[in-house]
Amino acid sequence: MPRYAENTSVASDKSRAEIEATLRRYGASGFMYGWQGNIAVVAFEMQSRRVRFELPMPDPTEDEFALTPTGRERSPDQVEKHWEQACRQRWRALALVIKAKLEAVESGITEFEDEFLAHIQLPDGQTAGAWMRPQIDRAYQTGQMPALLPGPREA
Repeated sequence: MPRYAENTSVASDKSRAEIEATLRRYGASGFMYGWQGNIAVVAFEMQSRRVRFELPMPDPTEDEFALTPTGRERSPDQVEKHWEQACRQRWRALALVIKAKLEAVESGITEFEDEFLAHIQLPDGQTAGAWMRPQIDRAYQTGQMPALLPGPREA
């Protein structure tokens, strides 16, 4: 199945700027972007919540970029070109996700917390989704409900 925006010509920085403009338009009170290794991070504040999306970026050393579909090695320029295309696709997909979630909230289809729950940052720095995934696994394995959300860490 084809990926959304797999052939996009929209540069990654244009998609990041679009995300920032979208967040501003829907009332965000803060925005940041950064990266470390192969993870890009977009974070914002809205409705008294901090929301963080971690966007895994493709590894340019993967065979997907280094080799043609027939297994021949690509030139360094070709590797860069295919890797950049994969990065552009991911940024377009993130822009779509954020815009769709905000419009669903604005239209009254859903609530902010319901739409962004997995990406809301908890007081200890982890996202609700990162905290909840193992809790959900344990609940299904044991049939018992997890404890309440953790409180803030003591200094």
